[in-house]
Amino acid sequence: MQSERSKDRLRLWLKVLKATRAVEAEIRENLRQDFATTLPRFDVMAALSRHPDGLKMSELSGVLRVSNGNVTGIVERLVDDGHVRREKVPGDRRASRVLLTPEGLAEFGRQAAAHERWIDQMFDAVPEDAVHTLSEALEQVAQRLDSEGSDT
Repeated sequence: MQSERSKDRLRLWLKVLKATRAVEAEIRENLRQDFATTLPRFDVMAALSRHPDGLKMSELSGVLRVSNGNVTGIVERLVDDGHVRREKVPGDRRASRVLLTPEGLAEFGRQAAAHERWIDQMFDAVPEDAVHTLSEALEQVAQRLDSEGSDT
């Protein structure tokens, strides 16, 4: 028989999942309407913005925790848009490094500022102390799962 604490944790997970889905749907729609882009494109640009020297495609896939195949199509569209460029990796004919272009960096800056405003608005009803408490609790869950995943 499950304990009440176990049931509370299950209810918490379901609320986190519901909120996550709602926030993500809102972000997807805002990116589509305001920037004619997608959340995966935003995620790729965000990852590249944190790596100014660029990333190999395999590194980018690892950072985003998705397959190389998923990243390839997104990068292609970002290249077509002029937001990302590819460079050959010296000594590795098969590999290429992807970087944000100056235009891509500027565009990501605009999108990131809007993203921050959207998140701030969506979470404005959450009291500041609860923001910190929830953030710490979710970080503990993530760290535990990451460390358990590295043990396998």
